[in-house]
Amino acid sequence: MRLDHYDNSDFSRGASKIKEVLWWMVRSLLFAPWFPVPSGLKVAALRAFGAKVGQGVVIRSRVNITFPWKLTIRDHVWIADEVMILSLAPVSIGSHVCISNRAFLCTGSHRFRSEHFDLVTRAITIGDGCWVASNVFVAPGVSLGNNTFCTAGAVVLRSDGPDVVLSGNPAMSKRG
Repeated sequence: MRLDHYDNSDFSRGASKIKEVLWWMVRSLLFAPWFPVPSGLKVAALRAFGAKVGQGVVIRSRVNITFPWKLTIRDHVWIADEVMILSLAPVSIGSHVCISNRAFLCTGSHRFRSEHFDLVTRAITIGDGCWVASNVFVAPGVSLGNNTFCTAGAVVLRSDGPDVVLSGNPAMSKRG
């Protein structure tokens, strides 16, 4: 890899630079503080920037969302403190989902063996009734079927579910 050859100019951010700068300012004011800011304000801001957000969504402190215009959150979702949603590609979160503290939904990576260290993005889908526990990493391109439970610290590198428990590094599934 040669970082002096890195060029992601073909990557579409999905919005104008002005919109992105405005989002960074709003994110700094409403999402970054350690103290609680009402979820209603955060949901309104996400919607204003193009996110599709359902009813009963709770968003705690220090949640980091890269591009809200690539985010869909359905009804009755809890997003806990310090969750990172790297939404370089679409992220879809179903209804009745809990994303626990410091989970990382990562839609982007790089081709390590490429001299140009090419950016690669792939969507993430979290089905209804899922629990992504604390410190879980969800890799680009992963889809979690309905009612999937990712145990604390799991590293989820492939799609799985429904109705499974994923645990470990790399995460392995079992019914139940």
